[in-house]
Amino acid sequence: MKIGVFGTGGVGQTIGAKLVELGHEVMIGTRDVAKTMAHTEPGPFGQPPFSAWLKQNPGIRLGSYADAARHGEVIINATSGTGSLDALHQAGDENLNGKILIDLANPLDFSRGMPPSLTVSNTDSLGEQIQREIPQVKVVKTLNTVTASLMVNPGQLANGEHHIFLSGNDPVAKARVAEWLATWFGWKYILDLGDITTARGTEMYLPLWLRLWGALGTGLLNVRVVN
Repeated sequence: MKIGVFGTGGVGQTIGAKLVELGHEVMIGTRDVAKTMAHTEPGPFGQPPFSAWLKQNPGIRLGSYADAARHGEVIINATSGTGSLDALHQAGDENLNGKILIDLANPLDFSRGMPPSLTVSNTDSLGEQIQREIPQVKVVKTLNTVTASLMVNPGQLANGEHHIFLSGNDPVAKARVAEWLATWFGWKYILDLGDITTARGTEMYLPLWLRLWGALGTGLLNVRVVN
């Protein structure tokens, strides 16, 4: 499958590398290709500059957001939440309409340092904003409640005995995404929360997730829902 991934950070890199490993054709989209390739400083968690990482992953192509959107049969939004809407506008509605957009982003505001606050909450969510801005896209919110390595390998924690969530208005799109989560990444427990408004809950979980990370000293954590 041809997949467009928006975002060159750790999440985009982790998702992109795993998808190429599985045999998919991946193009990562960025705002400015030349600027992205010119960066020489390491990432915020010490990862190599994107240009060095790209050399280590020759199966991945880099292009603009519009390039990646045209390339992808499905789009994965792995941008920072504060930049997601701008990235999607740059991609162009004509390159996105009718496609499934898997939204991994969280509306975290780091402008005042750690811990971040949410730029949107309670009565709205980033997932809803994306759906309103590009109504012909089939937005499915998922994977935003776990760290990047768990997104693509849930089995490394408790043998995969934990949950990931889905939110979205299109039941067919959600069913396809649930299938991909299981077959691509190995998710056993996938809980459909309902329409895109339920993304408010998973996005507002992030402040708790960050506190859990602080208390446990690791982001390798998740929840299992029992009833």
